[in-house]
Amino acid sequence: MTNPFGGPARTAPGLPNLPTPPTGWPVGSYATYEEAQRAVDHLADADFPVRDVTIVGVDLMLVERVIGRLTWGRVLASGAASGAWFGLFVGLLLSLVSQGGDSFGPILLGLGFGLVFGLIFAAVTYGLSRGRRDFQSVSQLVAGRYDVLCQPRNAEKARELLAKLAMSGGPA
Repeated sequence: MTNPFGGPARTAPGLPNLPTPPTGWPVGSYATYEEAQRAVDHLADADFPVRDVTIVGVDLMLVERVIGRLTWGRVLASGAASGAWFGLFVGLLLSLVSQGGDSFGPILLGLGFGLVFGLIFAAVTYGLSRGRRDFQSVSQLVAGRYDVLCQPRNAEKARELLAKLAMSGGPA
């Protein structure tokens, strides 16, 4: 069996292979993922069958956090660095299969060509953007709240354990 990305399927035994909505009864709702994780950890510490538990992110949002301004200097330095790494890798591979006694020649040649091509590629790509996106950012998928669901056979026990956690000062 394979996944949509071409590799072998990596699902736990008994879980569906296709995306399916979660099942179970709500046993807790939390403002942050950390609180939901702490609740499930509390269940696990109490020898609860956590295989029946699912954390569901509700009201999903894609959050893009701007981390810096792009400049020609940053673009060229980043392109040169990534090209140099790729060139170094290729040079190392070439040095392993080269017949001559000089193993540093292919490494230095790969490093140099990679640096130059990385620099050129970054400059062309950034130049073609014409300043339409002069910033760097990272994206993250977050939820408005995190619900903890449990299969009906153990939902009441989960609610009791989580109520005790809430009374002791843990997540609500």
